[in-house]
Amino acid sequence: MTTPAPDESRPVVLAIQNDPSDSPLLVGEWLEEDGIQVDVVMACFGEPVPSSVPVGVHGVLPLGGAMGANDDHVAPWLAAERALLADAVNIGVPVLGLCLGGQLLAAATGGRVTLGPVTEIGIVPVRRTAEGLVDRVMAQARPALGVDIPAAQWHQDNIVELPDGAVLLLTNDECPVQGFRVGDSAYGLQCHPEVDAETFASWATVADEALRRSGRDAQEASDEVRAAERDLISAWRPMTRAWADLVWSRAREVPAPPA
Repeated sequence: MTTPAPDESRPVVLAIQNDPSDSPLLVGEWLEEDGIQVDVVMACFGEPVPSSVPVGVHGVLPLGGAMGANDDHVAPWLAAERALLADAVNIGVPVLGLCLGGQLLAAATGGRVTLGPVTEIGIVPVRRTAEGLVDRVMAQARPALGVDIPAAQWHQDNIVELPDGAVLLLTNDECPVQGFRVGDSAYGLQCHPEVDAETFASWATVADEALRRSGRDAQEASDEVRAAERDLISAWRPMTRAWADLVWSRAREVPAPPA
């Protein structure tokens, strides 16, 4: 686990890194800007994933990865990660699931994830539903033009059934579940708000199954993300900071235990 110097006055978000190429990146930077400590469990390198929320953790950030949400045979830690997310929802710890992380949140709470008919790679805009327009976190995601919010995407699996009681917050025509909330403070996104242009370009050098299936030109997709980087930051930084407010609220409600 990569742990910054402890500071009892700071809330702690536990990030689960499922793939060597997808660390907290921009989302981690934005949380740090808001005074939050981000501790990273390097699950992809064998660090154990807790199956329940550890004492002193005030938010959970499950990250992306090339595997599917139920591919325990590929990534044996996923069972513990789903259990961690289910526990977080049950006890009211804020969650922000990104791409695979959002799919894991759905699967952990009764939703269904399958290979989708459309593979989204590059800039694929999303829009808020009526519920998303008034949600305290997703209302802060800023459109670039009109109602469309630019989103960096890299996925072939889709959430095809939301958990009971979940609220759809973001959508588009090709992949209807782009963002949702379970309970009061657990959010799942299909896109990658954490990714910067340099990291996306590194992904585009690897001809993985999703890229091949999409039929997209890797350089073209990478150029899209680089051209949109300023709009992506403008869109998702305020949303991340709004989620950070939930983490701060949780920390005030459940302060860190005494040393």
